[in-house]
Amino acid sequence: MEKQDLRRQIRAAKKAVPFCEKLTRSRDIMSKVEALSSFRKAKVVLLYWSMEDEVQTHEFVEKWYKEKTVLLPCVDRDDLKLRQYTGQKCMRSGEQFGIGEPTGEEFTDMESVDVIVVPGVAFDSEGHRMGRGRGFYDRLLKNTTKAYKIGVAFDFQIVKDVPVEPHDVIMDQVVSEF
Repeated sequence: MEKQDLRRQIRAAKKAVPFCEKLTRSRDIMSKVEALSSFRKAKVVLLYWSMEDEVQTHEFVEKWYKEKTVLLPCVDRDDLKLRQYTGQKCMRSGEQFGIGEPTGEEFTDMESVDVIVVPGVAFDSEGHRMGRGRGFYDRLLKNTTKAYKIGVAFDFQIVKDVPVEPHDVIMDQVVSEF
């Protein structure tokens, strides 16, 4: 299946699920993430501030930022810069997409990132990930070779085969509802 067709299919499936159900399903997914030994051992974790159609992370970020160094991505032109989440007071609306982003100093010690929780449009059983098409995460993930990469997805985002390109970064694990 072509990437655009797959994106359309997943977008329709996301729209069919009410937000309250996405929230409940997200809690189940994120509970599985926090049970992973890679997450438990991690000191520095890169999460994401979820958009309405993604696996929801706001509660998860709030739960863990006092125990771990929690980083969130900030869009800067065509790249993602990282900043530490220090509570709701540090958040502002991002300029490009309106996604919540922390303010403060840029975090540049990529080698210290232990775990990255990655959103995506679709994943397959081999850990291949398809994003929204701008390549933000692929560029970022290439600079985090040590970090354990965990893709998170609703069950309908797990497909047989994700179209793969040479620059795509494979997840170490994909966590979904099943």
